[in-house]
Amino acid sequence: MCQLLIQVPRGRGKDVLDIAKSHQGSNLAQFEATGSDQPTDFVIVHVSNRKVEDLLAELEGIPNLQVTLIPRGVMVLQPPANEVAQQFKNVEERSPIEVFLSGLQAVGSWKGFLGYAAAAGFVVWIGLFTNTSYLLVAAMLIAPFAGPAMNVAIATARGDRQLLGRSLGRYFSALAVTILVAGMLSLILRQEVATTSMINSSQVSTVAVLLPLVAGAAGALNLVQSERSSLVSGAAAGMLVAASLAPPAGVVGMASAIGRWEMVIRSLFLLLLQLVGINFSAAIVFRVYNLSPQGARYKRGKQWVFPSALAVTAIALAGLLTWQFWHHPQLQRPSRAQHANAEIQEVVDKSGLVELVEANVRFTGPNIEGQNTLLGVVYVQRRAGVTESSEQIRDRITRAIQTRLLEQGFNVTPLIDVNVLEAPKQKVSNLV
Repeated sequence: MCQLLIQVPRGRGKDVLDIAKSHQGSNLAQFEATGSDQPTDFVIVHVSNRKVEDLLAELEGIPNLQVTLIPRGVMVLQPPANEVAQQFKNVEERSPIEVFLSGLQAVGSWKGFLGYAAAAGFVVWIGLFTNTSYLLVAAMLIAPFAGPAMNVAIATARGDRQLLGRSLGRYFSALAVTILVAGMLSLILRQEVATTSMINSSQVSTVAVLLPLVAGAAGALNLVQSERSSLVSGAAAGMLVAASLAPPAGVVGMASAIGRWEMVIRSLFLLLLQLVGINFSAAIVFRVYNLSPQGARYKRGKQWVFPSALAVTAIALAGLLTWQFWHHPQLQRPSRAQHANAEIQEVVDKSGLVELVEANVRFTGPNIEGQNTLLGVVYVQRRAGVTESSEQIRDRITRAIQTRLLEQGFNVTPLIDVNVLEAPKQKVSNLV
């Protein structure tokens, strides 16, 4: 339920009560009050969230209408008392106007917004520079990227060009501040090489698009759900949205400072993929929950903006995915490393010489000029009855693995190190 405090000219309170009753309003109250300009009737209305916009639309005909919308879940107790539990069984979603107005409030103070972006830049730089994972999580929590990203989706669903422009401006402004802070820290402290966390954070897998799609849908659901029915906190949903934004933004600044442009390109790809993916899924969810271009006390939306913005988003998403799968393996490294690991296991199993103990496959950080280096360290154990020497086994398995990876079109230079391990000649039953 939602609570509205409505002020109308003296004598029009009864009209408000009648309209509220027609929309199944509960616990209604009216009393006379003194307004700032003239005597007024003050009406308290409790109405279902889904009926708020319809109620406001019908009240628009009353002159000098003033409405105070209280964006908090209200528990309305009404007789008979033995049905109270049933009345609160189902909790409704927020009204569309409440979601929209919350988005407008989120584009307020620039000082605090950019301050958080700068703080996120400091924290993510420390986390990436020192390979400290919990600092990267902290950067995700304080990075203010989730708000603008969700407001872009709200503006798309509402067809509000003004809000869309302001939200995009805030999104890229926050990214620019975080990137600048991280880059300046790397220059000031004379960073020269990429850290392990930088390399890992800039990796792009073939399923990277799933995270922004899920994050956008989860963020939209969190905004439309009532605070009493949401099982996930706003901070958790915001962190999910920012999970793949703060680290890549830091990598862009740090990698630019040390001249690692391939890492810059991969991280910029991730940042753009996040924005279009979040906007695509979140805008659709908002439209499902009735955020439309025209609503009560809202005339700024344009019908054509939603399909146009969604089409541009879909085209951008398709373009990014086309670039990702065409420009392999730079934008598919983790996935291709896993696939290579599976190929290695199959080669070893079919060799008949050894059993696979462990295989570690990864792309190297600094690539040798002109090649994509895939490094594989493979540990195998000789099978019973095999008489070939360890050196012969090592050479045969190495050639077989490299040949398989080249034939499968991995577009890499596979550098494979095979280690043949020997089991003890006899078991020791008693150890002192």
